[in-house]
Amino acid sequence: MTGPSEDRLALASAEDRHTAAEWEKSTAAVLRKSGRMTDEDPDSAVWEKLARTTLDGISVAPIGTPDSLDGLVTAGRPTREGAWDIRAQVEGPDPKAANAAVLADLANGVTSVWVQLGAGLGSADLGTVLGGVHLEMAPVVLSAADEPLAAAQALVGLAGDQGLHFDTNLGADPVGDAVRSGASTGSTDEGLGELAAVARLAADNGVRGVVVDGTVVHDLGASDGQELGYALAVGAAYLRALVEAGFTAEQAAGLVELRLAATDEQFPTIAKFRAARRLWARVLELSEVSTSSTGGGAIRLHGVTSRPMMGRYDPWVNMLRTTIGAFAAGVGGAEAVTVLPFDSTLGVPDGFGRRVARNTSSLLIHESHVARVVDPAGGSYAVEKLTDDLAQVAWAELGRIEAAQFEGESGIEAALADGSLTSRIAEVAETREQQVARRKRPLTGITEFPNLTETLPERQPSPNAGAVRRYGASFEALRDEPATRPVFLATMGPIAHHTARATFATNLLAAGGIAVEVAGPTDGVDALVSAYRADGGGSPVVCLAGTDQAYAEWGAEAVAALREAGASYVVLAGKPGEKTVAADLVDDSAAMGLDALAFLTKTREALA
Repeated sequence: MTGPSEDRLALASAEDRHTAAEWEKSTAAVLRKSGRMTDEDPDSAVWEKLARTTLDGISVAPIGTPDSLDGLVTAGRPTREGAWDIRAQVEGPDPKAANAAVLADLANGVTSVWVQLGAGLGSADLGTVLGGVHLEMAPVVLSAADEPLAAAQALVGLAGDQGLHFDTNLGADPVGDAVRSGASTGSTDEGLGELAAVARLAADNGVRGVVVDGTVVHDLGASDGQELGYALAVGAAYLRALVEAGFTAEQAAGLVELRLAATDEQFPTIAKFRAARRLWARVLELSEVSTSSTGGGAIRLHGVTSRPMMGRYDPWVNMLRTTIGAFAAGVGGAEAVTVLPFDSTLGVPDGFGRRVARNTSSLLIHESHVARVVDPAGGSYAVEKLTDDLAQVAWAELGRIEAAQFEGESGIEAALADGSLTSRIAEVAETREQQVARRKRPLTGITEFPNLTETLPERQPSPNAGAVRRYGASFEALRDEPATRPVFLATMGPIAHHTARATFATNLLAAGGIAVEVAGPTDGVDALVSAYRADGGGSPVVCLAGTDQAYAEWGAEAVAALREAGASYVVLAGKPGEKTVAADLVDDSAAMGLDALAFLTKTREALA
C-alpha cells in the first residue's frame, strides 16, 4: 500500500494536470460544433463567449483560475458553524390559524418564528398567535410596520418572568417599513424615535431589537449590489440614531440583524451573503466596534428566499427555486434561513406548503449535511472573485447613498426622498424585464414550458402581499386573461421534420396564454389547408412550423393558400429569408432571441 504522501503525489501527477490552453481548445471545439464560434475564432475567445454579465455589471468568467485572485481588496469568511436557524414566517388574517401553523412548524423542525403583523393581525393578537409557544426556548422575530413599539411591548409582556430567547428580535425597521409601504421618507422621523425605544426595550431584555431588511428593495427589483448597498446605508443610519439616543456603538451593533434575499442564482447568492459579512465588518471597523464573533457587534444574517423570483403559475416549480435559494444562503453563511412556501404567491400558504418549506432546510442540514463545513465555497477561485467584485459594487452604492443631499437630509433618507436610489433600482428592474421578455432569463412554467391546462390550488388571499415586482409578472398578466381563440399551427411535413419548431412555437404561444390547434403530419399544401379548415376553427392567425427545406420548397405556396382559406395573420416559426420564406410574405416571425412579450402582444391583437 502507498502512504498518504504517495497518494497525494499520485493525485497530483503530471498526467492529471491540464493547462488553460488545453481547456480553451476542448471548449472551443464544443462551441464550434454548436455554431457559437467559427473556425476563424481563436480558442481563447471561449472566455468572452461564455462569460456573463450580472445586473451590477460584473463580468463572471466561465471558470475560476488562480489568477482570478489577483488584486482582491476584501477578505473574510462566514463565521456561522453548524446548522442554521430554520425560521418560519407566519401572517394573518386569522390569529387562531396562525397559531396552529406556528405550533405545527415548531413541532416539526422549525427553530424560530417570524411573525408578520399587519392587515389582519395586530399586537393584541400576539397572545393568540404565540399561544403554547415557550418564548424562552423559541426565538421570535417581529415585523410590525404599523405599531413597532406596541408589538415589542406586547411580546415582552407575554414572556413575563420566563424571559425571551436571546436570538429574539423585536424587529424595528422604520426605513424599511416606509419603503415597503411607499410612504414619504419624512415619515421615518417618528419611526427613528420609536427605533430607540424598541432598542432600549430589547437591550433591557437581553435580545435584539433592530432589523435591516434589504428585501424591501430586492422586492422592487434591486440588484444584489444595490440591495447590499441599501442595507449598509440603513444599518449605518440606525447605528448613528442609536448612538445619538445614548447607546455605545458596540451596544447598538449588537442589536442589529441583517435580512437579505436568496434567489435561485446560486453563486451570486452565495457571494452576496459572504460579501455582506465583509462589508458589515468594515462598517463596524469604521465605527470602532469590535467584530469578534463573541463580542457585541457580531453580524447576524437572515436569508429569505426571494419573493420576486417565485411564480403564480406552475407554483410547484417554486419548490426548486427556494431549495437553491436556501442552499445558497446556508452555504453563504446565513445564521437563519426562511424558505417561503411554494404557494405563498397564491395567498396564505396551507399546511402542505409550510411543511415543504420547513423540510427544505431540514433536508439540507440533516441529510445533505450542507452545514457541516464552515464556508464550503471559500477557496473557490470563482466564488472568491465574485464575492470581492460584489463587495466593491455594494460599497460604491453605499457611497452614492451616503453622498445624497435633499432638503437638509443626507444619506439614506435623502437618497430615497430625492428619488436617486429608486431611479437606479428602476433602471435595473427594467433591464431585468427586458432580459425576461427576450427569455434570456428563462422562468420555468412561465416563459418556458408553460402548462395552459393546469389547475392552480386555491388559497385564502394574503393581507400582506406588499409591493413585489415579480420577474414573470408581465407574462402572468397575459396568462390571467387567456386568448379566446387558438392559433392554427400549420405543421409542414412528417412529425420528425416539424416537431422541433412546432414545440418551440407551442411553448412560446402558451407563455402568452395562447393555445394552438395542430395540423399534424402533412404532405403538402392541400393537406395543410384541409387541416386548417377542419381544425383551425377559422382562426385568423396561422403559424408555419417546418424545416428550412420545407419552407423553401412549398412555404410560399402554403402561405398563399392559407390566406385564401381565411388566415389574415401569418407567422413563421424561424427566420424569414431567401432560404426559407420571404419576409414580405409573412406578418411576423418567431425565433430564438426575439422579444417574446412584444411578439405575444401582437399575436393576441391579431387574434382579437
